[in-house]
Amino acid sequence: MIQAFGLTSNPRKELPPAADDVSFEARAGRITALLGAPGAGKTTVLRLMLELQQGRGITHFRGRPLHRIAHPSREVGVLLGDVPGHPARTVRGHLRMLCAAAGVPVRRADEVLEAVGLVSLRDERLGTLSRGMDRRLGLACVLLADPHTLVLDDPADGLSARESAWLHGMLRAHAAQGGTVLFTTADPKGVARTADRVVTLEQGRLVADQEAAEFSRTRLRPRVAVRSPHAARLAVLLAKQARTAQRSVEVVREGGNRLSVYGGTCADIGEIAFRHGIVVHQLADEIGDMGPGAGLAQASGPRDRSLVEAGRVTDTHGTTFAPRPGVPAPSLDPSRPFATDPKADTSEPRPPLEPRSPSDVPELATAEPSPFSGNPAVVATEPLPTPEPRSRPEALEPVADEPSLSFGQPQLPDAEPQELSDGSPASHSSNGPPAATAPSLPRGPRLTGARTARTLDALPPLPPPISVRPAPSPLRPLRYEIRRAAGIGTGFLTAAVVLAVSAVTAVVLARIGHTPQPRLLAAWPQELPLPPAALGAGLLGALAFGDEFRHPALAADRGTVPRRLGLLAAKLLVSSATALVLAVLTIGCDAEVLYLVYGRELAQVPADWFPLSASWIGLVVGCAWAGVLAAGVFRSTTAGLAAVAAVPLLVVPVVHKLVNGPSVRTAAGLPMRLREALLPRWPFGGERYLEAAFNVISQPVGGALTLSLTALLCAYLLTTLRSRLR
Repeated sequence: MIQAFGLTSNPRKELPPAADDVSFEARAGRITALLGAPGAGKTTVLRLMLELQQGRGITHFRGRPLHRIAHPSREVGVLLGDVPGHPARTVRGHLRMLCAAAGVPVRRADEVLEAVGLVSLRDERLGTLSRGMDRRLGLACVLLADPHTLVLDDPADGLSARESAWLHGMLRAHAAQGGTVLFTTADPKGVARTADRVVTLEQGRLVADQEAAEFSRTRLRPRVAVRSPHAARLAVLLAKQARTAQRSVEVVREGGNRLSVYGGTCADIGEIAFRHGIVVHQLADEIGDMGPGAGLAQASGPRDRSLVEAGRVTDTHGTTFAPRPGVPAPSLDPSRPFATDPKADTSEPRPPLEPRSPSDVPELATAEPSPFSGNPAVVATEPLPTPEPRSRPEALEPVADEPSLSFGQPQLPDAEPQELSDGSPASHSSNGPPAATAPSLPRGPRLTGARTARTLDALPPLPPPISVRPAPSPLRPLRYEIRRAAGIGTGFLTAAVVLAVSAVTAVVLARIGHTPQPRLLAAWPQELPLPPAALGAGLLGALAFGDEFRHPALAADRGTVPRRLGLLAAKLLVSSATALVLAVLTIGCDAEVLYLVYGRELAQVPADWFPLSASWIGLVVGCAWAGVLAAGVFRSTTAGLAAVAAVPLLVVPVVHKLVNGPSVRTAAGLPMRLREALLPRWPFGGERYLEAAFNVISQPVGGALTLSLTALLCAYLLTTLRSRLR
């Protein structure tokens, strides 16, 4: 069950808030729809509910706000927009990756694929899916953790009728199992067929909260669409026929040669047109949408009933012409399309209005806005009895069946009796003189001071502010990162290119000569700042976070990636393993190629292979880490690769200048003293490995890389702590 109270977005510059004090409920076992035109605030309400946007209000999912739920994906399934997966990843691989993030068994991916009908497309790439298949995949991602509540933003947008019917059938099946379903839409006809309860929004405000049957009765109404070159004459004939048969029929002139007939049938309209020789170009049954305000003002009393007792012709320009029994009307004229034939009138003539004293002249009231004409200024020409003064007018009953909790709205004092102003404009008939107006009713005393003060003291507190919190970390980050890296071919393609470039470079350097054997095996010419293997490892490390920001599968609703230490540790570990494999394969492939081309002489193992191997592995792994940290800090793959290239080009010269620059004192003998202090006798010769690590760091590139990694790690931790403090 969802309970939303006082959802209000922050006001925009010179614009009202997109959502203003929206409160509603979505019960378990039922489908609730948020209905509104584009720009009505539907998506903003969802983002406020899910704590994705700052504002005020509170939303409970089965009694708890979202930030107090330990595993939100297992409670609320969210689909806002398209599936943001990598286009080169397969459908099954994408779901298996999300299984690790949600902490569910991997077999769940095959189960949801079968449920949404994508088993035959499980090996297809995400970039090749159609709109309907992409929606099916999005629903599969939502159902992966088996949540109780589904929140979807316009899930049927752009789908065919068949795909929409399938989607709504899936939502109905979830609700039948006791789940809660909330979705947004802009189609009132579709929502009447699929939802159990309809919450209507208009300009950020809740205007109706109704059951689907009540919504259909008050807002949707069957009509017959008619298109004819003689629409004006046909409208008069239909109204005349309805009055004769005493049927409730309303004919609305939509403009041009189009009519909308409410209360009639295609057969009746066609027969009338045939008998009078009127050409009809279109005659079709439709469902008319009466607008978001329909149903708020319910018809009550003889005034409202009199508007639909007999045939009525309504012009969209704002005037309703009701044929009056016994009143002569001019003959049909093209300039006056709604004139009626006086011969058709057989009832008693209505006595004309006579001037009376101001005390007993009834007011010609202005009718309520007509939902059919599309114009609120519809004038009824029937006199209405003067309303009796009351001490307290009856309040309009809200459309919602249950009261909603509203925060921050001042409780106004009780309304005074309605005043009828003398200066209000009177209603006019089509050609008659202006009608008289009723005098003002006596005004009672108004005790506003004490009542207002008492009301302000009793104002409810404002709803709590909504804080945007970062997305949770994957429950199994290491498994998630392995499936993410192995699910696309970018890593394998990068490794193949690195091995090929390294082999060609090694052969060329051996042919030129004057290159030491260690650099020859690493394919590292002195003219390049880094060897191809180090650049490839840095690129793979930058892609680890760059692809996350480009295709945020972890936080599809937030459009960003959670900066969690567990996720960072998993990415560093996987990138280290990838860089280690790449470094070993590069040396092995270069040695094998040199042996095949030039013989055994250039493929021999150097005598000091251990420190050289440590330096080589440290360089490649350090470049991979630099790419991971830089891409995580700057949210870009390009920035991660640039940070890797900046180490030898910018950081190494700076470090070299600082170390070798002029100084008063020198650190002569520092390596020996560090060895005595930090390298005591370790069991099993462990000091050798520490000495190799210090040798790597003492080199210019090693020191610069260590300094860069330290700075990037501190920047990453700083940004993580800053987001948590916010």
